Amino acid sequence: MSSFHFGEITVQTQAGVREEAQRLCHFISNTIKPPAEEFLQTQQLAVASTVDTEGRVWASLLTGKPGFVEVFNTQTIQINTIPIQTDPLHQNLHDNNDIGLLVIDLANRRRLRLNGKAEVNQKHIKVEIQQVFFNCPKYIQVRHIEKAVIDAIEQPEAFTTDSLSDTNQLWITQADTFFIASYHPESGADASHRGGFPGFIQVVNSNQLVFPDYSGNNMFQTFGNLNVNPKAGLLFIDFEKGHTLQITGKAQVIWDVARLTEFAGAQRLVEFAIEQVLESRNTTSLRWRFGEYSPANPG
Repeated sequence: MSSFHFGEITVQTQAGVREEAQRLCHFISNTIKPPAEEFLQTQQLAVASTVDTEGRVWASLLTGKPGFVEVFNTQTIQINTIPIQTDPLHQNLHDNNDIGLLVIDLANRRRLRLNGKAEVNQKHIKVEIQQVFFNCPKYIQVRHIEKAVIDAIEQPEAFTTDSLSDTNQLWITQADTFFIASYHPESGADASHRGGFPGFIQVVNSNQLVFPDYSGNNMFQTFGNLNVNPKAGLLFIDFEKGHTLQITGKAQVIWDVARLTEFAGAQRLVEFAIEQVLESRNTTSLRWRFGEYSPANPG
């Protein structure tokens, strides 16, 4: 029996990796096993995928002290933090309890995906797990948390627009990392990581981005969701200052081989049409120091 929905199977088949993807099914669990629990005990960074009342998908930053994602039992976790007040996550979960989580350790290039149903209050988010699995370390740039400023944070500020400012565009063109949230109406929400050398994301104009899809784990959870529902959310983090840029819109996967030559190492492209932008300052008290680029990044 397959753990994949129709959209994922469609993309796996088109990419020619259907059999390989099926062999990876056993890595997807519906319970939190000891390696995952041990991993979560030390983590401080997570990205959540949620959906608003208009069906728009958002990627949100969650940070806390080591182990802020607490394991209650093999199918229940509690996230002991909530985002800043202007982040849509809190309200989204009141209206739609689907949540996708990516917990990522940048220093050690490890990431864990957890998807399920959430209950939210003013202090924490409780999640009943439906899927748990580790992802490969590809394209994760090494960054180290700077301990000195963890407890110091200025008052958050947020600005909402329907297009990218010049400052936003510069931020994106210099980024080496972003996160993407997607949503399947029946299978739920999902959050994933993307990385490459600065410049791997192309700003076409203030309402459109294009970025490559590199060789990955061949499960295609994100692209499978986009095949069924093009709505998606992107999250960019200013790791040195603690600011975030959240973008929601629609993604279209491009398979045209002739266009791939614009991006080194691209297997496919994604055209992203921007509908709303939320820029937040002082989103988190954490700061990160750059270590090194991933050796997997295409040149």
